[in-house]
Amino acid sequence: CLVTGGAGFIGSYIVDLLVEKGYEVAVIDNLSAGKKEYINKKAKFYLADITEDINNIFEAEKPNIVIHTAAQIMLRKSFEEPLFDARTNVLGTINVLEACRKNNVKKIIYTSTGGARVGNPKYLPVDENHPLNPCSPYGISKHSAEHYVWMYNQIYGLDYLIFCFGNVYGPRDNPKCNRVTSLFLDKMIKGETPIIFGDGNQTRDFIYVLDLAEFIVNSIEKNPKNKLFHLANGVQIKVNDVFDILKKLSGFNGEAKHIQAIKGEVRDMVLDTTLAEKELGWNPKHNFEQGLREMF
Repeated sequence: CLVTGGAGFIGSYIVDLLVEKGYEVAVIDNLSAGKKEYINKKAKFYLADITEDINNIFEAEKPNIVIHTAAQIMLRKSFEEPLFDARTNVLGTINVLEACRKNNVKKIIYTSTGGARVGNPKYLPVDENHPLNPCSPYGISKHSAEHYVWMYNQIYGLDYLIFCFGNVYGPRDNPKCNRVTSLFLDKMIKGETPIIFGDGNQTRDFIYVLDLAEFIVNSIEKNPKNKLFHLANGVQIKVNDVFDILKKLSGFNGEAKHIQAIKGEVRDMVLDTTLAEKELGWNPKHNFEQGLREMF
């Protein structure tokens, strides 16, 4: 099994669980967000970028399964550097798919975004049939790559699954990646002022990283009728509530600073996970407060 982004927040947990289950694992990561100390010692590590030539790694490792988690995941950065975002998420994914095609990989699991690919929802909770109208370069690039994954299945027979996540949180998250939970917690631990964009009443659907990693690893051999699934807790949580829970957990004494909301960020999001429950047995173990406690 080869994991792109296997030194990263989500990828490193996937690698740990694969090793635990007895898989031989290779990791490709450029360490832009991941950390070398997160790479399982039993996995083979290649310092490489998915936008560059990685075919030699595939030739050497001959993976049966590829789990593609490497990506540019920062929505705000995608506005500042849309070319970089597209190069990583679209061209990088095509590069991975080409390596799969040339080396007879049996299956790819592509990790996508649940909220940003949808845009502002017409109804909540959002199911897999909701119209897609992403309003950020990040949402567009992650969704665009899904079409390539589908096409490689249709033309070349590469089996696949696509998992679209809610807001992932948990230990090993890098505050540099701008996920709200790790940003808030990092600021609180340092005694600095957390920033909330807008009024803080915007909502997100959070999912604990280990629940996600376990499910992905357990889904490798499965062959469901559908190929694309939402994975989240199905609970709307306000950003202000995230702040309040973390404040209580960390003993932080200050208040958050509210600044102007960012154009292109979805106001409210909660995902319908019924399809994943029915076809793949999705059943996350951690509620939000439990997960935050473990993260802290």
